[in-house]
Amino acid sequence: MPGDLPITLTFWLLALLPLVTLLVLLVWLRWTAAQAGSIGFFVAAALAWLVFRSGFSVLSVAVAKGIWDAIFILYVVWPALLLYQITDVAGAFDVFRKGIQRYTKSRLILVLAFGWVFASFLQGIAGFGTPIAIVAPLLVGIGVTPIMAVIIPLIGHAWANMFGTLAVGWLATIQVIDLRDPGSTAFQTAILLWIVDLMGGLTIAWIYGRGKAVVRALPVVLAVSVVHGGGQLLLSTVNPIISNFVPATLALGVILGMERLPMYRGAEPIETDIFKEPSGEAETEEEELPMSMNTAMAPYYVLIVISILALVIPPVTDFLERFEVGLPFPAVQTGFGVQRAAEEMYGEFALFTHPGTFLLISALVGYAVFKSRDLYTGEAGRQIMSGTVENAVPASIAILGFLTLSKLMDHSGMTTVLALGIAEVSPPLLYAFLSNFIGVLGAFMTSSNTASNILFAPLQQQAAQATVLTEPSIIGAQSTGGAIGNAIAPANVVLGTGTAKIIGREGDVLKYTLPWSLLVAVLVGAATIGLYVFTV
Repeated sequence: MPGDLPITLTFWLLALLPLVTLLVLLVWLRWTAAQAGSIGFFVAAALAWLVFRSGFSVLSVAVAKGIWDAIFILYVVWPALLLYQITDVAGAFDVFRKGIQRYTKSRLILVLAFGWVFASFLQGIAGFGTPIAIVAPLLVGIGVTPIMAVIIPLIGHAWANMFGTLAVGWLATIQVIDLRDPGSTAFQTAILLWIVDLMGGLTIAWIYGRGKAVVRALPVVLAVSVVHGGGQLLLSTVNPIISNFVPATLALGVILGMERLPMYRGAEPIETDIFKEPSGEAETEEEELPMSMNTAMAPYYVLIVISILALVIPPVTDFLERFEVGLPFPAVQTGFGVQRAAEEMYGEFALFTHPGTFLLISALVGYAVFKSRDLYTGEAGRQIMSGTVENAVPASIAILGFLTLSKLMDHSGMTTVLALGIAEVSPPLLYAFLSNFIGVLGAFMTSSNTASNILFAPLQQQAAQATVLTEPSIIGAQSTGGAIGNAIAPANVVLGTGTAKIIGREGDVLKYTLPWSLLVAVLVGAATIGLYVFTV
């Protein structure tokens, strides 16, 4: 509840200060995420205490909730890094890189297949950072430079966030607000998300080789996007729960079929600088590999199979989701009357359907498979564990800083001031344009499309009801903004730099994903105005 918060320019700028601090430290000063997150946390804590009248009880509850939220994400980070180390030490990535070149010589199609299509598929079934954790090291494995290996899946998977992971974002939204027309809201959300999907494919092609690559990849991008965006659009009003998973799965077949077209069979004629070795210098000689491609991919096969078994088959899902964990928290209130209700099971999640469990099982199976084929030396176990800890610790510090900062801003009322400040000074059409930027802000703060909607969907609904704006278009814009924001979400960025072994270079990643997110948000804002005009 907003309470008696002063919605003034001064308070709005002060509420924005922690986020500005993060961006300045990460992008301009190039601090590591751990350093920037820690400073941002202390800035938010000081403002909450001194300006937003948040007492010790508010601060302690907010920090504790932030730590619990971070644990949810860290249970993805640590198993993902363990899986990477197990696969890397066994030499599977080298096998994967050499083996995949025997199937296709088009690096452009490979990058689109992994960074866009496969990342979207993983978001459709697992989500919560899994696409970044899996695809970034796979791209590194086929020779993509680490920075680009993180940027590409961040952009490629963004569109799949709202209805991905079996529509967890949508389900959360209809729990926190009572939609007057759920069907129209889902439909308009899917229209806006189609823009994000198409821009994802086109941007990845542009990253590969600028305009020439976009022209060459256009048939593939359009075909996949029709399946992605069009399929989600058709299913969104029928069954939102499978509206992303089904088209994301079908798109795998589409890109495999497109790869067989004559124009994509030969060596890629377009030069690119996103690979560690120049175009044309990949191995052409057949050489005996220490393991088969199927052996190298064994952990990932396991990940896909158990994800589908656990999340797509209703009786199995229902059984596994009985075992939930969460923490109780008391009600708190700031001096401005901002309240947060007591919760018996805050942030509850089902341990056996958590992506971290799937990653951990996949890692252990991978280790057993590789060890049974004598692919490890005597020091392999120590090397795996030391590599995991070395990359996971700084990533964990960064994520803890970001998530506790987010909760401090929420519980103190800073987040509410930011959202209401935008709403109060914006005429209806301008607010329609800016509404998805609020979703972007929420995802940047919480590293979650779902959390962004839980945080801001009620405020967006109130704004729509208080003006002439239509609820479906505004909630659709909020949801789409939350999806876009996942490309700049600090936890996702840190997860990518961790699995690509470039911890500390988060600012370099944001230099690409931040402008992309703002550009796509502008397009979505314009489309939101169009939806309003044509649906009133």
